[in-house]
Amino acid sequence: MGHELSLFVGTFATLLAIINPLEVMPVYLKMLEGRDSATHRQVAWKACLYALLLSFFFLIFGTLILRLFGVPLSMVRIVGGIILMKIGFELFSPSPSGGVIPAGGVDQGSNIAFVPLAMPLMCGPGAIATILGMTSTIKRSSTELASFVAIVLAIFATMVVTYLCLAYASKLSDRLGAMGIDAITRIVGFFVSAMGVALIFDGVIEALETHGMTTLH
Repeated sequence: MGHELSLFVGTFATLLAIINPLEVMPVYLKMLEGRDSATHRQVAWKACLYALLLSFFFLIFGTLILRLFGVPLSMVRIVGGIILMKIGFELFSPSPSGGVIPAGGVDQGSNIAFVPLAMPLMCGPGAIATILGMTSTIKRSSTELASFVAIVLAIFATMVVTYLCLAYASKLSDRLGAMGIDAITRIVGFFVSAMGVALIFDGVIEALETHGMTTLH
């Protein structure tokens, strides 16, 4: 039970840090500028639902691909760690031109809940790498199903928190202010980089042990 709990907390914390609703909020508010609160909540609900379905798709599809083609789990950890580390550095030192807002404004008929909110802002390379990386830590054992359920629950909990942040984005933005959001984003970036380095380290150690290049004393 302890392993499943730590897996849930680790996946939830990492995914929430990667998605970072505080980073999504400015784009979300800008694209829905002038819309009523009902529209805001509807778009937030759809975006989180799409991101949830995409996460489950990559969770199941990615796991099947790994087992079907025998991709070493250590390689998944290393690649996922590199992606997380890169994203963490970008969050810690954000570029002046932020946002993923299409040029020319937002078409009233476009489904902004799916693009760009659900993908790539919420379910982008970082989130996919996190899901695959955490899934790669599940070993073939009697607790494999429980560990898988823990990851599913972590993804669901992450989307619930993200929805609440977007649904009340205006109030959160007013209270935190630009400097508050920037400070939180930089702190989150630091921890995401640390998580990425940890995944890389674990992957390298596992790869060395698999090829018999390390010895236990």
